[in-house]
Amino acid sequence: MSLLRTAPIPRSVFLAVALVVGAPAGRAEPPVIRLWPGRAPGEKVVLPPEADTTKPGDELIAGRRVARVGNVSDPTITIYRADPAKNTGAAVMVCPGGGYYILATDLEGTEVCAWLNSIGVNAVLLKYRVPRREGLPPHVPPLQDAQRALGIVRHRAAEFGIDPTRLGVLGFSAGGHLAAALANNHSTRTYPAVDAADQVSCRPDFCVLIYGGLTEKDRNEALPPEMKVSAANTPPTFIAMTEDDLVRVETGLFYYLALEKAKVPAEMHLYPRGGHGYGLRRTANDVTSWPDRVADWMKASGWLKRAE
Repeated sequence: MSLLRTAPIPRSVFLAVALVVGAPAGRAEPPVIRLWPGRAPGEKVVLPPEADTTKPGDELIAGRRVARVGNVSDPTITIYRADPAKNTGAAVMVCPGGGYYILATDLEGTEVCAWLNSIGVNAVLLKYRVPRREGLPPHVPPLQDAQRALGIVRHRAAEFGIDPTRLGVLGFSAGGHLAAALANNHSTRTYPAVDAADQVSCRPDFCVLIYGGLTEKDRNEALPPEMKVSAANTPPTFIAMTEDDLVRVETGLFYYLALEKAKVPAEMHLYPRGGHGYGLRRTANDVTSWPDRVADWMKASGWLKRAE
């Protein structure tokens, strides 16, 4: 176990991400795969058309706008393959945040996929259902989407050139909550099985949580029921947060303590400032060096080792 309070450090070269403007560059359009053959489980209400809801006056992050996609009723995954010259075979499913109301599809999606590709990791961008569905806990439909998505990727791993034993999940904010929920709820599908993809494990091999909302303040920082942390159940986990995060740093600390108590391998990096919702856009705040730390953690854990 490792809990690191990260002091200000010199800014390292991060050219691979600094050059990213939109979706990861590639030789062809990345494949987009619908998760459900028809309507998603339990969908009853017809939503307005899916759209970017960002307004001209909305907050900029690192001087740039953020895409805020809403009204997602047809969830998908998009496969971004790493360059064959550096492809390690590892893969990470990326879960953007947005409070379970919208999805920050570039800041916490395509830009993250580009960074993963730059370190030889295949990326899977999950577009899960938002906004919250009336009468259901906010994470329930997205968890169905996440379970289905990871099962599809593992089932079709050979087709995608992915090692099915090195398939992780990375989430931001509400997407961090979703990633942790998936990491602790994978033994049983939360929907009726559709096909063979639902017969394989949807357990991520590792989990990365960036400013995720993981505990409940009105329950004395207790873990919510969907966080069933145990040594047998929960994969190795990396957490990064700032002390001035409006979501409250305690949400990461208490989840880390639960991992430690259960003897789940975990590493947490705690930064003094940076707030919330910075993605991996480089700023003067040292928290935006978190991708370097994740790459170090993945390398030390053996997930970036290329197959012989």
